[in-house]
Amino acid sequence: MNKGISSIPINLRVYSPHVLNLTLIDLPGITKVPVGDQPVDIEHQIREMIMQFITRENCLILAVTPANTDLANSDALKLAKDVDPQGLRTIGVITKLDLMDEGTDARDILENKLLPLRRGYVGVVNRSQKDIDGKKDIKAAMLAERKFFLSHPAYRHIADRMGTPHLQKVLNQQLTNHIRDTLPNFRNKLQAQMLSIEHEVDAYKNFKPEDPTRKTKALLQMVQQFAVDFEKRIEGSGDQVDTLELSGGAKINRIFHERFPFEIVKMEFNEKELRREISYAIKNIHGIRTGLFTPDMAFEAIVKKQIVKLKGPSLKSVDLVMQELINTVKKCTKKLANFPRLCEETERIVANHIREREGKTKDQVLLLIDIQVSYINTNHEDFIGFANAQQRSSQVHKKNTIGNQVIRKGWLTISNIGIMKGGSKGYWFVLTAESLSWYKDDEEKEKKYMLPLDNLKVRDVEKSFMSSKHIFAIFNTEQRNVYKDYRFLELACDSQEDVDSWKASLLRAGVYPDKSLTENDENGQAENFSLDPQLERQVETIRNLVDSYMSIINKCIRDLIPKTIMHLMINNVKDFINSELLAQLYSSEDQNTLMEESAEQAQRRDEMLHMYQALKEALMIIGDINTATTFIPAPPPVDDSWIQHTRRSPPPSPTTQRRPTLSTPLARPGSGRGPPPAIPSPGPHSGAPPVPFRPGPLPPFPNSNDTYGAPPQVPSRPTRAPPSVPRRPPPAVPGRPS
Repeated sequence: MNKGISSIPINLRVYSPHVLNLTLIDLPGITKVPVGDQPVDIEHQIREMIMQFITRENCLILAVTPANTDLANSDALKLAKDVDPQGLRTIGVITKLDLMDEGTDARDILENKLLPLRRGYVGVVNRSQKDIDGKKDIKAAMLAERKFFLSHPAYRHIADRMGTPHLQKVLNQQLTNHIRDTLPNFRNKLQAQMLSIEHEVDAYKNFKPEDPTRKTKALLQMVQQFAVDFEKRIEGSGDQVDTLELSGGAKINRIFHERFPFEIVKMEFNEKELRREISYAIKNIHGIRTGLFTPDMAFEAIVKKQIVKLKGPSLKSVDLVMQELINTVKKCTKKLANFPRLCEETERIVANHIREREGKTKDQVLLLIDIQVSYINTNHEDFIGFANAQQRSSQVHKKNTIGNQVIRKGWLTISNIGIMKGGSKGYWFVLTAESLSWYKDDEEKEKKYMLPLDNLKVRDVEKSFMSSKHIFAIFNTEQRNVYKDYRFLELACDSQEDVDSWKASLLRAGVYPDKSLTENDENGQAENFSLDPQLERQVETIRNLVDSYMSIINKCIRDLIPKTIMHLMINNVKDFINSELLAQLYSSEDQNTLMEESAEQAQRRDEMLHMYQALKEALMIIGDINTATTFIPAPPPVDDSWIQHTRRSPPPSPTTQRRPTLSTPLARPGSGRGPPPAIPSPGPHSGAPPVPFRPGPLPPFPNSNDTYGAPPQVPSRPTRAPPSVPRRPPPAVPGRPS
């Protein structure tokens, strides 16, 4: 209400056939001491406001300084130098030339000799407050300004390069050059921006809110797109491929062929427990008698118990697939986010159907296991029978079927190497059916070590407190060192999924999980094991029979469970989405409610369409601009190191006194100065006490002629002033000719 400021601009448009097509941003001068209702941080606020404008690369800067102050202390020049160190956007303006004390002038400044700028200075004389109050018009003011420069002995030789008309001409030419330089880059930015939003705008081009069939069409398109996206994510032929993690069909494939087999083998291979159960079964079947032959009932009892254990991994695989299907549905419904109610209903309906199919799939999986338990087929062509039970070796069978083929390659970190040997380090590992080798890098040129897989097992290692890695260990069951002096080898991965994947690969190579540690607390039951050689032979025989038959069952289950899940869950869900989802949506809620747009979506659509149209119009306008304008190259650089730090002005001389004035930038209400047309113009120092202008004794700089275009010839300075206008030199400038 008094003298406060605001960063909100006041826009004023002047329409006239007699003005140039320029935009002026008149910025306030920097106030040092707050007055009136100004805040205590007024200087900081004004600096921030000025910097918001002059830091823009597409702005020219008018650094306005009164002639009756010390130019070296000009805040306008200092700020312009901070944001435009090369001086390509800065034009100096000297005002109040008519207010300088008698006997002083700004000739050296205007000739760009004292404190040179790359684009030099332009002097202007504006109307005084008395002229404004007296309604002195602009034409008369310009004539008076012209007369001042032509009649002043210090300025008349450069009068054609002084005054408001020349400043207008300079600004217009510089703005033309600036537009010419920036127009190609500006066009490229507009085209890139339009291309970036073109795909999104295509979806809005056909939007017609008054069309009554619009919502029906949109609903059909949304459901069809959802069905296509879901199928693509499952089948793996999508145009949006996730490069950060496994998802959709790839995740389900991993569950089928890595996670599920791993769970089966981890459950099955517990040697001590299995032999103990066989021993108990044989003894309980013989009862009080001592059996002479190996009872086949013990074989059936053990096999049925082992088959029943397959229910756990099978049901777990169903749960994992169900969860991945729901995650896939959530990812596909992201495209429906523009219609919140439709997105919510679609997700709810499909998720409920998936959970319903989960129950039926689990029933079928349990039925498959029960079918296997109901009849033990000892006449199977792959079953070894009693005659070959003691001659079968699973290790030989594994090597004969797999050979020494490469099973897996990848990076692993060996985490238990001592600090003296380099600490944890990553190596390139190659797993084959017979060995585990690691190399320095993936070129496999420098082999570090090759570890045979005989008698090796895998066990889990707890994740350390300070480490983000997931670790598992490989050790030798015969208590031998695995690698040099190490009894076990700790291998680290970035995620638990990588650990599970490596364990599954090791299973294929015959390296099984270790469960012997769980049996250490059962030493008290050692008396239950008999040292009877005949019983041991019977246990070994049944153990081989169970191993042979369970390999048949495992092969069958590993084949049937994925097929069952695929048929009853995945394919059924895809069919449901394609055929019944739309009907379910229509029956669940009113169409108008389903297709209600979110407020954010409606706003975004309007903004995108408006932006697209504005970009098209802007490119059309730029295309019509004739860029064959007259171009004036930028003047050469000058030595402007004086602007680096604000100088302390010299004390005023006794002969140079100035009247107290309040220096203001361009025109502010009550300042008594009319605005010359310009571009962002940080004003002069307006709060500190006024200091008289006294040019310092600096030598002339090279290349300091007029710098508005190609350097013109500057008339030599006269050695003597005209007789009609006596002129005396200021005492602070030694060596100046009189």
